Amino acid sequence: MKRIDIRNYPFRLRLHLLPILVWLGALACVIGLLSRRSQRFEVLGMARGERRQIAATSTARLTNVSVQLFEKVEQGQTLAVLNTVLDDEQSREQLQAQLDTVLAEIERLAAQLVPAQDSLSAEKADRETTRISDRRRFSVDVENARLEILRLRALIETDRITLEDLDIDVKIAEKLVAEEVLAPFELQKAKAQHKALAKKIEETESLLEQAKVALEQTLQRRDEYIQHQPYHPSVDDALEVIRKAISVQEKRMEELVTQMESMDRRAALELKAPMDGVVSQILHRRTEVVLAGEPILTVAEGEITEIIAYAGETLMDTIKEGMIVELVRSGEPPKVQVESSRVTYVGPVVEQIPPQLWLNPNVPQWGRPFLIEAPTEMKLIAGERVGIRTRQKLKI
Repeated sequence: MKRIDIRNYPFRLRLHLLPILVWLGALACVIGLLSRRSQRFEVLGMARGERRQIAATSTARLTNVSVQLFEKVEQGQTLAVLNTVLDDEQSREQLQAQLDTVLAEIERLAAQLVPAQDSLSAEKADRETTRISDRRRFSVDVENARLEILRLRALIETDRITLEDLDIDVKIAEKLVAEEVLAPFELQKAKAQHKALAKKIEETESLLEQAKVALEQTLQRRDEYIQHQPYHPSVDDALEVIRKAISVQEKRMEELVTQMESMDRRAALELKAPMDGVVSQILHRRTEVVLAGEPILTVAEGEITEIIAYAGETLMDTIKEGMIVELVRSGEPPKVQVESSRVTYVGPVVEQIPPQLWLNPNVPQWGRPFLIEAPTEMKLIAGERVGIRTRQKLKI
C-alpha cells in the first residue's frame, strides 16, 4: 500500500477543489442570468398619452374634414367644419327677405318724416298767427273801451259847461221877466233847454258807468286769454311717433342682421385641435349628421409624458409622490432598457385596473393609481406596457 505524503495533501486538495469552485461559479452566473431574464416585475404600468375627443356642442352636419387619419396636427389647426344650422330653422334667404321688408318700412317712415314736419310746422305757424291776431283783437277792444270812456267824459264835461251857461241864462231871464223886460216865453224856453241838457248829462253819466264796466270785462277777457296757454304739441313731439316707429324697425333690423351673422358663423363652425398631436380616430365623415356631444375625431398626444400604474394592497402605503423607481422596457436581454424616473402623482382612491394590466384576463383587479414621469429616452408608444421596480425588494 502506497503511503501518502502528508506534506503533499494540501496541494492535492487544492487541485481537486479548484474545478469544483470554477463549476460552482459558472453555475451561479448562469442562475443569475436566467433569474434576471425571467424576472417578473413588481408592477406593470402602461404608457399613457393624453387623448382628446373633438365633439360639437350641438347637433350639426359635418361639411368638411380637413385632416387624414394619423396625420400630425398642431394646436389651433382646423380639423373639421360643421354646419349647426338645423333644417327646421329659418333659412338665410327668409331672414334676408324679412330684412328687406324692414328696410323698406324704414324708408317709408323716413319719407313721411319730412312732409309731416313741414305740415306740422305750417300748422304751428297758423296757430301762432291766429293767436297773435286774437290777442291784438282783445287789445283793440280794450283800447276802444278806453276811448269810449274818454269820449263820454269829454261829452259830460262839455255838457256841464253848457249847463252852467244855461243856468246863468235862466237866472238872467227870470230877472228880466220880473222887470217885464223879457217875455215869459223866453224864460220857459231857457228852462226847457236847461232841463233837457241836465237829463242828457245824467244819461251820459249812466253810459259812462256802463263803459267802465265794459272796459273791466274787456280787460278781464284779454288777461284771461293771455294767461290761457292752450297746449299745442311741438313739431318734435308730434314727430316722435314716427321716430319711435323707425326706432322699432331699426331694432328689428339689428336683430335680423345679428341672426344672419350668427347663421353665417354657425354654417361654418370650425373645430380646432386642442393640442399638438396625431389624429388617432376619425369617427364621422363628410355630410354626416352628428348629435351634440358625439365625438367626431380623436387627437392623441404625440409624445408620451407619463406612465400610469396601479399599486396593489401590499404597495398602497409604499408608493409616495417623488419616489424614485426603475422603468424596464421588455425585450431580449441585450435590448432590455432600464431607466430611472419618479412618481409624480398618487391617486386618492382605489380604482379598477384597465384590462390590459390584469394578470388574468378573466379576473378583474383593483389598485391605487399613480403616475410616473416617462423618460424621453425610452420613446414609449401609447398603450405600451412597462415594468416598474422600486429600489427596495417588495412582494405583491
